Amino acid sequence: MAHLTGVEPRPRIRHNDYSPLTPPPLGSWSPTLGASVVIPAHGGQHRLDLTLAALAAQTYPARLTEVIVVDDRSDPPLRLPGLRPENTRIVSVPAGGWGAGHAMNAGIAAAEGEIVQRLDADMVISREHLEALFRWHHLTDYLVTIGGKRFAEEPALTPGQVHDAVRRGSPEDLFDPSALVSSSTEETIRRLDGLRASKNPYQVCTGPTVSLRRALLDEVRGFDPEVVRGQDTEFAYRLAQAGAVFVPDPEARAVHLGLPAQRSEHGRAIVRLVEAHLAQRVPLRRDLRKEPGRRWRVPYVEVVFDVAGADERRIVAAVDAVLRGTLPDVAVTLTGPWTPLDGGRRWAPGTEAFDLALVRAAFGPDARVRFAGSAAPTAAPIPFRYTAPIDAPPAPALLERAVRAMLEERVGLLVLEAPGGPTATLERTEAVARARLLAAPGEAIADVVAQTHGVRHATPDEFDKAPPAARKPAVTPAAAPASPEDQAPRARRGLFRRS
Repeated sequence: MAHLTGVEPRPRIRHNDYSPLTPPPLGSWSPTLGASVVIPAHGGQHRLDLTLAALAAQTYPARLTEVIVVDDRSDPPLRLPGLRPENTRIVSVPAGGWGAGHAMNAGIAAAEGEIVQRLDADMVISREHLEALFRWHHLTDYLVTIGGKRFAEEPALTPGQVHDAVRRGSPEDLFDPSALVSSSTEETIRRLDGLRASKNPYQVCTGPTVSLRRALLDEVRGFDPEVVRGQDTEFAYRLAQAGAVFVPDPEARAVHLGLPAQRSEHGRAIVRLVEAHLAQRVPLRRDLRKEPGRRWRVPYVEVVFDVAGADERRIVAAVDAVLRGTLPDVAVTLTGPWTPLDGGRRWAPGTEAFDLALVRAAFGPDARVRFAGSAAPTAAPIPFRYTAPIDAPPAPALLERAVRAMLEERVGLLVLEAPGGPTATLERTEAVARARLLAAPGEAIADVVAQTHGVRHATPDEFDKAPPAARKPAVTPAAAPASPEDQAPRARRGLFRRS
């Protein structure tokens, strides 16, 4: 990702403690980055009018801002009101999908700004809202900034009233203070020192007002349009795996028109739909993966073996050892010279190609086993990767116990060194992704991980015997279930975006 001028080094932030960054005071700096505000919308013309009226009173320069309303098949179609930001347009979603994620991808594809802001179509934001969030992106390029919100039943308001109140700096005056409902995420943010102490900050990044730099957005390839509820949390999870740091700014105030989703008649049903999507795509939510017989879309751990030069028996033994382990949601990637096997050519027994053909015949139908010429730079979106020699597969419970230890100690890299034997590594994807982003030319990734997350050395024997209290499946510490309020929900240009 390009960093500002491309010359100065990125700050090395440890975990999510962004304390080394000091944003400029509101109103005392000169923005330079263009920004695109993308608003996915389906119906709700009046609320959209109020949202656009608030956007028309922002302190972030209008010359640097564009607003893109993505009409997700509204009937009647949405229109632009007279009171709106000067550079505002409507685009329609393309065929092939529906929902906020699909609409966001359409808006992102049309956006031209270096900063992309996702904003709900029913938000009355304060005049400094965009400025407060965007000032952080002028400091570095791997941040995700989160605006605050409170909820209120929609009173009888006109766009002119909203615009005047926002311009005066007091949008909350439009609402009955006793009727404003605080967001549960704001309490979480306060409790965790503005998320500086959060182990899983992505969980509070829930969509109504979130911004990030274009390069980071492209790195994760947009929203997953198949996730129709909880898409913002799933998107934030992938941002975390890309090494992002999450920064909530309390000066980015807003009022959400309408009460939280869990207060609706169908609140519990919405929660169940959110959980179904997150269970498949967010492995860190161990509370959603309690059925060991299931197969999950995104594994918890990827195991990588280099099979070049190994015979069929050694490869099969290593793969079987992993699949028989106590951690059920694993994937095995076998790296080696697989390309010559394509084309249907027959290979003579006793050759390396023949042994590899046997392996592919044995495991080809198993979705847990993958074949590649080399491993990807990181395991994303899988949160952990274990790499070991083919003759040193992990003991049955090693992965489960080692992952638990990494989570408890918050280290980014675990190096397992057997005395006089081979070395294996267990790496946390978010740590390696951030290290790759921050490393200077020629700098060792492990050295950067040591600065941002920590590195621990141990022997495999340490994880061969479980302590009495560690016989349950590994669970992410402090992984509280997310509420529907938090889940409501250019590709690089486009793994997820559909044309």
